[in-house]
Amino acid sequence: MSTLESIQARIEALQAKADALVAKQSEGALQKIRDLMSLHGLSISDIEQYSGTRKKTGRSKSLKKQSTVAYQDPKTGATWSGRGRAPGWIAQAKDRSKFAVGASESAPKTKGKAGVAAKGKGRAKGQPRGPQPALYRDPQSGATWSGRGRAPAWLASVEDRTPFLIG
Repeated sequence: MSTLESIQARIEALQAKADALVAKQSEGALQKIRDLMSLHGLSISDIEQYSGTRKKTGRSKSLKKQSTVAYQDPKTGATWSGRGRAPGWIAQAKDRSKFAVGASESAPKTKGKAGVAAKGKGRAKGQPRGPQPALYRDPQSGATWSGRGRAPAWLASVEDRTPFLIG
């Protein structure tokens, strides 16, 4: 029966053999690369330039547009492309034109094809985003409800909600 120490010694010996084989194979591959480079008169900079150019003109880049900076925070210098979720420094701004980079972005947007106002301009559909002020208050517990979502139990069973209105 083998002991733990003898098994660990065998593992170390096998690991050393594996490392030696990897080094030998790597040396052979590097030698082939050197031979090919000298045969074709190539340098490392040629390979770097080719691989860099290849990445820049690759298929993935041609399918995906590069986003440009459309807005910049004058205080911190943080930028936003105008795509995706708006960062905190511009999310609550009513007029984003003061954050626009360049003259073309600062011009007000016009109506689109279907006559619908541009995003964020005069949009009245749906409920406003974010937390809303409380509209109803329970006089006994002091709990409040904004009127959005499911009515709380203290208000759900009441037919006339006017006594619970705030202000």
